[in-house]
Amino acid sequence: MSTVLITGTSKGIGFETALYFARAGHKVLATMRNPAQSPALAEIATRENLPIFISSLDVDSDTSVSEGISALTKAHGEIGVLINNAGVETMGSVEETPLDLFRSVMETNYFGVIRCTQAVLPQMRERGSGCIVQISSIAGRFTQPPMAAYCASKWALEAMTEALASEMKTFGVRVALVEPGVINTAMAQRLTSAGTSKYRQSERMAGFFAKSLSESRPTSIVAEKILEVVESGTWQLRHPVGPDAVPMINSRQSMTDEAWVHWHSADDETFFAALAG
Repeated sequence: MSTVLITGTSKGIGFETALYFARAGHKVLATMRNPAQSPALAEIATRENLPIFISSLDVDSDTSVSEGISALTKAHGEIGVLINNAGVETMGSVEETPLDLFRSVMETNYFGVIRCTQAVLPQMRERGSGCIVQISSIAGRFTQPPMAAYCASKWALEAMTEALASEMKTFGVRVALVEPGVINTAMAQRLTSAGTSKYRQSERMAGFFAKSLSESRPTSIVAEKILEVVESGTWQLRHPVGPDAVPMINSRQSMTDEAWVHWHSADDETFFAALAG
């Protein structure tokens, strides 16, 4: 069994993934910004006697990542699997989204992943084995307004990871992208509120998330996919997951860029009629 480092385990997909791996017998190094504010994972680990070791790690901080991962390696041995799950969401048009928010989303969703990845690459490369799983999104495959900041961070993540996969295969290290569709997390629930905007796409997207979350889309389906990717030994790069993931990717690929832009700029009646069809 592997020693698995997971970021962003206080709730949602990271929380569920930590439990899935521990229950499968892996040693889990579960990290989060502030463990004291999120005691639920520790409580379950204690109750079930699971091999979960919780520590503080802020993926936005160079010092926190370098010192945190160094300390975890010294305490628990070399890391066999890294799951870069920590992430943030935002909704807003390009005009209405402050530049600082664009930067903060990129800091966590892209640079945070690079920090953690660079911290474990030397030991994996020198050992000639390991697995890195990036939790991306179908938003890394196409863009839906008004989520430019979030989609841009996931596009960047996908581009970096595709290059990383080629580099690390040379050294026997597997790299994969897991791309969830709409999953019932606190992040997704927050996107059901449109707020105030001059752009019709905000209310439209909030309605889309609300409708999607009325169906069963538990975080467990993503955790199960991540465990499958790690334990199967697959070299497949991209792994869409969730009931809408593949259909939405296929829909985008079937349309020209101009048709996609026209659809998203259309009035609500036209937009939703096409979506239903």
